[in-house]
Amino acid sequence: MSNKTQPEHEGLQINAKLAQKIQAELGQNVYLCYQCVKCTSGCPVSNYFDWQPNQIMRAIQLGQEDIALEAKTPWLCASCQTCTTRCPQDLNIAAIMDFLTREALDHGIEPPIQEVDNMNKAFLREVRLWGRSYELGLMAELKLRNIRTHRITEDLDMGFKMIARNKFPFFPTYTRPPRNVKPIPGASKAIAYYPGCSLHATSPEFNTSTLAVAKALDLQFIEPEGWLCCGSSSAHRADPEVALRLPMENLSLIEQSGFSEVTMPCAACFNRHKAAQYEIRHDLDQKRTVEESIGYSYKDSVEVKSITETIFEHVGPAELSAKVKKPLNSLRVVCYYGCLLTRPPQVTGARHPENPTEMDDLVTALGAQVLDWSYKTTCCGAAHSLTRPDIVLDLSSTLINEARKAGADLIAVACPLCHTNLDARQFQMSLDQEMPVMFITQLMALALGLSEREMALNKNLIDPRPLLRQKDLIS
Repeated sequence: MSNKTQPEHEGLQINAKLAQKIQAELGQNVYLCYQCVKCTSGCPVSNYFDWQPNQIMRAIQLGQEDIALEAKTPWLCASCQTCTTRCPQDLNIAAIMDFLTREALDHGIEPPIQEVDNMNKAFLREVRLWGRSYELGLMAELKLRNIRTHRITEDLDMGFKMIARNKFPFFPTYTRPPRNVKPIPGASKAIAYYPGCSLHATSPEFNTSTLAVAKALDLQFIEPEGWLCCGSSSAHRADPEVALRLPMENLSLIEQSGFSEVTMPCAACFNRHKAAQYEIRHDLDQKRTVEESIGYSYKDSVEVKSITETIFEHVGPAELSAKVKKPLNSLRVVCYYGCLLTRPPQVTGARHPENPTEMDDLVTALGAQVLDWSYKTTCCGAAHSLTRPDIVLDLSSTLINEARKAGADLIAVACPLCHTNLDARQFQMSLDQEMPVMFITQLMALALGLSEREMALNKNLIDPRPLLRQKDLIS
């Protein structure tokens, strides 16, 4: 008998443990990925990765845990949901990236992007302490945690500018949902108003103009007391249980208060609450678990809408146009939706996640010339605003330059995080010319003939008033 040498590859097995754990926790079968590379080709931060998203997916398939768990890529994911939206196999790649960061920590692997881990821990600590985000406390903790990798003076220039505009509350707001929630008189005929942490802090102009516009359009908004922070990106990345519980506490509060609809101006808040609804509707075990945690059996009777959806559906372009007192005919505007108002469509319900038009239609109804451009849902890097401002400056400056190339006078936004990146950070960019960035509700207030106080134009860091005077829209 001859002794044949066994081929080197014979008997080798792929380690499927990581893939199996992803399947068990997320319900995602990574072996469906056939390397079409759509996730990588559409990723706005791929230039900063060490391994591209499709390569990470292949590493998981092959059981190369060292690559998947030690890579910078999952930590630098901006959670923009572009990959999840475009995947032809309906894989939630953004959720897989979040999973890998948690798994790496469970394996004792030092985060390759320590600032992101610091941000997650600090943000969730603030929410545990106060119930809502406390920006000054968050920034102070991050300064101390990142002192080895970041200059202590980094972003202080922006901080001082925002303090000068009174956009940073010096003291935190402590809140907890009431123990015995009672129906609010008139709630059945009103719309619950969930401003989110940003509108009570860094984006007061969005809050002021939204409430003024609602009153002018005969929309009754009521803000229920005791709402909590939605958890933002930090929760869904670091603690899925908290990421589900926080929105469900809010939705339960709103439901028990007697509302059937809630409007959420903040895109991140809107997305997190829609994601929570999607999760409990598709995973009854998770629904039962979170109901036990919050002590309430949620009836799922609350409809979550963005402020754009609320105005579009309750008022509509035609009625809005009829109420215009000062048409914005001289303004050329591009509408910027950002990532989270439309993506992923199975969560948000967006009919056209890559090319939404609701904001365009509303701004057109105000009389402005709305210009076409290819960047209305391109990520501004908001998730990295306090961790990797270099990424934010890169992505956001591109948006402003492209808006200028399209011929726009200003950018209309409907997200406080996008507005901070495009407006507050603009002085840090190398731009030939400043570009005013206004909330869509500020433009509505302008066209409806409301006062400058109701528009809160003094809160914008890039002052839009010189442009508006030049266009004879304010005196």
